[in-house]
Amino acid sequence: MVERIDGAAMLASVESWCAINTGTANLAGLAQQAAALADAFSALPGELKLVDPAPVTAIDAAGREVAKQHGQHLVLSVRPGANRRVLLTGHMDTVFPADHPFQQQQWLDGETLNGPGVADMKGGIAVILHALLALEASDAASAIGYDVMINSDEETGSLASSALIAELAAGKLAALTYEPSALPDGTLAHARGGSGNYSLTVTGKSAHAGRNPQEGRNAIVAAADMAVRLKAMTRADLNVNPAKIDGGSANNVVPDHAVLRFNIRPKSTEAAETFARDLNALLRSIEAEHEVSIHVHGGITRPPKPVDARAQKLFDLVKDCGAQLGQSIAWQSSGGVCDGNNIAACGVPVVDTMGVRGGAIHSPQEFLIVPSLAERAALSALVLHRLASGEEL
Repeated sequence: MVERIDGAAMLASVESWCAINTGTANLAGLAQQAAALADAFSALPGELKLVDPAPVTAIDAAGREVAKQHGQHLVLSVRPGANRRVLLTGHMDTVFPADHPFQQQQWLDGETLNGPGVADMKGGIAVILHALLALEASDAASAIGYDVMINSDEETGSLASSALIAELAAGKLAALTYEPSALPDGTLAHARGGSGNYSLTVTGKSAHAGRNPQEGRNAIVAAADMAVRLKAMTRADLNVNPAKIDGGSANNVVPDHAVLRFNIRPKSTEAAETFARDLNALLRSIEAEHEVSIHVHGGITRPPKPVDARAQKLFDLVKDCGAQLGQSIAWQSSGGVCDGNNIAACGVPVVDTMGVRGGAIHSPQEFLIVPSLAERAALSALVLHRLASGEEL
């Protein structure tokens, strides 16, 4: 089965796909990429469709809630009536917008390709496709069904695809997600913390800074006080990162408007729940002390991802398949988040770094270790074959 995997064809696809800019906000580029992926995945059996993104809003610098546009998501469903079904997910968007200077690919050495999205995660998409092509050529294929979802907004939190992920995860035996390996040696991400993004719109009262400042209520000061107190909530199981404050006007005007943006990283569900209670208390305190009003937008978008017994069995299966192929598979906990968090929250065992070996993602130094394309496709093909053959989790 694994001898059918064509590493050269995989590389050609990655080079072609990475020549298309797919920053999350580049709707034209995402549409071009979705069409290219639809053409490539049409080599597999089943129903292929493009799914419209769910509505998403954001808070602009003026504190207004505005619609945020996203690209379509690709979904392939194969043998939906099978008793054993799995979910494979990836994303077509990158962190590099159309006006970013990092747009070209270059070879760093005979095995290492540098380029936007080569590891995160157009290389991973190639792994999905070719692992499934290899599986379909085996006798075990008829015993398993699967859904493939390639979304367009993973890099900004999957807000336009989270409901789709939950829908597709329902009832699945297991899930594999194709983020690049946690380390260039192929180490997998194990347990993950969660992530939440918030925008707080602070409304005060303007006044002249010289004539009647006492009549004003300074929104910038209230937002700054909030930021400092939020940072003080950081502890061992929670990191809080105040990131940006927008607002204010002329120097001689008491500002009546500010927007504070911050991110949290809870390591457990309990930490997330405690933060929610503490945040509500802090909001009421800031409003009372500064005589302002605060509107909250956002919340936890990636729940913490512990590894339970069934998920550990899936990790052990991946490790065993790696050993059969001469690949040493290890894992470690990660502070990063991905769609694997969302899948695990649905109660489905997931390994979410089944993609290529590489590194320096989200930077112009991003690289793909090219031999890992065929290597990781073989790993996934064998894992899927074992699941099709009755492996229990």
